[in-house]
Amino acid sequence: MSQLRIIYQDDDIVVIDKPSGLLVHRSKMAQGVKEFALQMLRDQIGQRVYPVHRLDRPTSGILVFALSEQVLAEISRQFEHCEVHKSYQCVVRGFAGEGLIDHPLKDPVDDRRLLKKGITHEAKDAVSEYKTLAHYEMPWPSGKFATTRYSLVEVYPKTGRRHQIRKHMDHIAHPIIGDTRYGQGTHNRMFREKLNSNRLLLAATRLEMMHPVTKQSLLFEVPPAEEMTSVIQALQAFQVDC
Repeated sequence: MSQLRIIYQDDDIVVIDKPSGLLVHRSKMAQGVKEFALQMLRDQIGQRVYPVHRLDRPTSGILVFALSEQVLAEISRQFEHCEVHKSYQCVVRGFAGEGLIDHPLKDPVDDRRLLKKGITHEAKDAVSEYKTLAHYEMPWPSGKFATTRYSLVEVYPKTGRRHQIRKHMDHIAHPIIGDTRYGQGTHNRMFREKLNSNRLLLAATRLEMMHPVTKQSLLFEVPPAEEMTSVIQALQAFQVDC
């Protein structure tokens, strides 16, 4: 079993750089999966850990765990009161700009039995800010166009709904590349074939919070995982002015 990359650890919290493809904890929707971040980290550091938030399975990046129930409660309070500030980087379809996405979202219902009964969740407030870091124009024909446009975008979620960034970027017609649920198959295939990209191009790269015990400000930053960084580097040869 491989070791998780720990980017910070003290007596109260531990922070890892979660790889794409790894579930945070066991799920009914992932039968047969044997590795989970929670169990791997517990075994790696030799003590119980408590996830205080989650990342989608295909998303990589910063993930925080508490080392006691008391610390879990305090960090959960920070999340509930929007005192934790996160940012993500993603590669999206089209030339994106910057703005605020205020679009309520329903949490997905994972239980197929509930879905068959027509039971869904109510939409909840969901807000994300975003800005474009770079535009790329690739020499790949797309429909009636001779080239295809993409953007590297930084997103700042103000709420924490499930799949929020993926849904919000799709809502403004800039779906994330590699998103098999909300994205576009044509562009996902082009990235697989031309850039050997086989993952969702979304990474949690920055998180700022108050230490749950010392009350000091903590800032964690990581670059996108290597397989995502290599794609961004390949795109840079085709960068155009924003």
